[in-house]
Amino acid sequence: MGVSHSFALTDEQEQLRKEIRDFAAREIAPNVMRWDEASEFPHEVVKKLGETGLMGVIFPVELGGAGLGYVDYALAVEELSAVDGSIGIIVASHNSLCANHIFVAGNEAQKSKYIPLLASGKWLGAWGLTEPGSGSDAGSARTSAVRKGDRWVLNGNKTFITNGHYADISVIIAVTDKSQGTRGLSAFVVEKGTPGFRPGKKENKLGLRASDTSELIFEDCEIPAENLLGKEGEGFIDSMRILDGGRISIAALSLGIGRGAYDAARSYVKQRHQFGKAISEFQGIQWKLADMATEIAAAELLINQACDLKIRGLPMTKEAAMAKYYASEVAVKVATDAVQIYGGYGYTKDFPVEKYYRDAKLCTIGEGTSEIQKIVISREVLRG
Repeated sequence: MGVSHSFALTDEQEQLRKEIRDFAAREIAPNVMRWDEASEFPHEVVKKLGETGLMGVIFPVELGGAGLGYVDYALAVEELSAVDGSIGIIVASHNSLCANHIFVAGNEAQKSKYIPLLASGKWLGAWGLTEPGSGSDAGSARTSAVRKGDRWVLNGNKTFITNGHYADISVIIAVTDKSQGTRGLSAFVVEKGTPGFRPGKKENKLGLRASDTSELIFEDCEIPAENLLGKEGEGFIDSMRILDGGRISIAALSLGIGRGAYDAARSYVKQRHQFGKAISEFQGIQWKLADMATEIAAAELLINQACDLKIRGLPMTKEAAMAKYYASEVAVKVATDAVQIYGGYGYTKDFPVEKYYRDAKLCTIGEGTSEIQKIVISREVLRG
């Protein structure tokens, strides 16, 4: 099991952490609240992330990627999210879901055509499984794809799609055989500008407001037959494989948000004085920080375990779900405690913990709620 391995970062990974931390301090931190207040998509930073290689972290160098592993990828998402979770989720959705689905299920022509564009950040990716009437219950999806000669015709709506308005390419899961339930789902590549395909309503969200979340609408949208991604009827199976890796990235997003809130609180308690001394000297505050630090460390270990299994090509469905479930719940708890430590100031937008508090909640919902993760974990445990 992964727990027997050392999780110490290599010198190269420590250097990567420093470079991303410096980038985030320089390019992201000064703009965080402006983007959040205006719900503004950070175009320029996304392009710069492409130039650094972070839009293609996990893909091979020969396809234009950085050629790094899942530890490096989780590290990148964590560091970006510690400053702004919106940036973390843009990168995570692009890498883990859209680009990775093409890399894992696509044929050589599809990979050579799309991965270099995505890995370089020249193109942004989105991934569409969720619909207004089907979230965790993917088998009740209604978006359809009907074969007509050398074309597929898509009709339906997707919702809660990260990067939806700005994606140059989307991977869409649609029903090709309704009688087969989840075995009747297939995946397709749809490029921006395809007639009959357009983004719809942009969601006005509680947190992660610089990240675009929107509908995707298909009205007699015709795509070439070669845009089928993977085998017909295996879209759901491939999606579940993709989501295992995606859960690691959302766990890393959660860890970053939680750590950002913790770091802010730890700094604040040394500066804030009450009753003639720093509030860091009060046991009630000390115990909160002890709990926060312990839970963050435990979340990090679960993420590292899942990354280790992923890298070694071993089954990691249970471990990825554990990491996502635990890290997301920790993010919410740590951010809540950070607001409490700040007191009234924590409830204002003058201090960073208010935003961490709002951003953290998405972590327990996105890419499978905490309740869904517990179903996945219990199913895997009972198989043993």
